[in-house]
Amino acid sequence: MRDKLNDAARLELMQEAIGNIEMFTEGIATYEQFASNKILCHAVTYNLQCIGESVYRLSREFIETHPSIDWEAIEGLRHVLVHDYYQVNLEMIWMILEKDLPGLKTYLLSIQ
Repeated sequence: MRDKLNDAARLELMQEAIGNIEMFTEGIATYEQFASNKILCHAVTYNLQCIGESVYRLSREFIETHPSIDWEAIEGLRHVLVHDYYQVNLEMIWMILEKDLPGLKTYLLSIQ
């Protein structure tokens, strides 16, 4: 059940997961460094799942009033990571870390 009373808490969980990813990947400058560390890949993937699960549980009202983020894509990533984990492409994960996560972090900080 999606409950708008919990949106603020879910946004905080997303920020925490982003912080975890940033901490885990500190000093990791290349895809090769990332992909060669299996524990790191799993830790990052888990935190991306947490972000996706938080998005999945955001209220429709919140999502509709914040259309500048592709919430559907974030939720879709969660479904792939959880249900189709054997198809996870680490290059795609690295691109998300490089290109998408910083913007999501900035946006979350701007609305709280």
